[in-house]
Amino acid sequence: MGVIAVQGLGKTFAVKQKRPGMAGSLEAIFSPSFKEIEAVRDVSFSVDEGETVAFIGPNGAGKSTTIKMLTGILHPTSGKAAVLGIVPWRDRQLLSREIGTVFGQRSQLWYDLPPRDTFDLLARIYEIPPSVCRLRMSMLADMFELGETMSTPVRKLSLGQRMRCEIAASLLHGPKVLFLDEPTIGLDVVAKRRIRELIRAMNQEEGVTVFLTSHDVSDMEELCRRVMIINHGQLILDTAVSTLKRDYLKFKIVRVRLSDPISRLDMHGVTVLKHKRTNMKMSVDSEITSIDAVLGELMRHSRIEDITISDPPTEQVIAEIYLRGDAGSIGGASDGSG
Repeated sequence: MGVIAVQGLGKTFAVKQKRPGMAGSLEAIFSPSFKEIEAVRDVSFSVDEGETVAFIGPNGAGKSTTIKMLTGILHPTSGKAAVLGIVPWRDRQLLSREIGTVFGQRSQLWYDLPPRDTFDLLARIYEIPPSVCRLRMSMLADMFELGETMSTPVRKLSLGQRMRCEIAASLLHGPKVLFLDEPTIGLDVVAKRRIRELIRAMNQEEGVTVFLTSHDVSDMEELCRRVMIINHGQLILDTAVSTLKRDYLKFKIVRVRLSDPISRLDMHGVTVLKHKRTNMKMSVDSEITSIDAVLGELMRHSRIEDITISDPPTEQVIAEIYLRGDAGSIGGASDGSG
């Protein structure tokens, strides 16, 4: 059995519906109508000790719902799951001593207090001996470069500083598994890179198993060896990141600002998504046409003043997977275990 073992996991929510023409009536109040929404449907996978796994998908795909079931916040409607041999929703208190969680849009730090006070409180909650706590806190403060940050009220910290404190706090009790839900959301490029370095270091130095959700493809590429893609509540692909990049991330989004406007750009493998005078946004299929060739063609007509090259959004990768006919395939590659 893996560190995380999931079999046939499902979660259905009952959502209240408005009845046409009955808004505000007694019947609508005392006998409401409900509609069932299947947020997660028959999901199965296993994660081994020390793995770094990306769990990605568009908004509403079921990522956060799955993490909340694996951490014991939500009870599933169907299926089974175990984290470190513990059923999360049955023994949430026991599990909390073995895992760390970071939700990028929800803080565990006390807003008006310095992070050090939250660390002290967590040490008492987890019943960490004072001598062990001091060593652990000192190690994390050095590793995460917290310094004076530990004594500054959380409300005065930048988002990057707060996220470093959030992750450090989740690691204070030495968890075996770290669940990260959008840990780099809203961060600038420098802060994102630092957060990724710290997560990678904890995985390599302490063997922490990392289960990550993110809309940033770079998080997946730089941190994880394996990726699982979920859409409409179903796991549609489970493979190695290298395989995903080779088979699906074959096109780039290129944005350029030119010194002089050009009328059009006709190149095989290039789709112009937006074009307004000197500004262009293109999708380039690198299997058909190289980025260098595209830039060379543009420079034949005008000077390039600015350029940005990025990966397509997750939603676009999902669309590409469906177009390739892989929807519904689970564990499609033998190298997916990392």
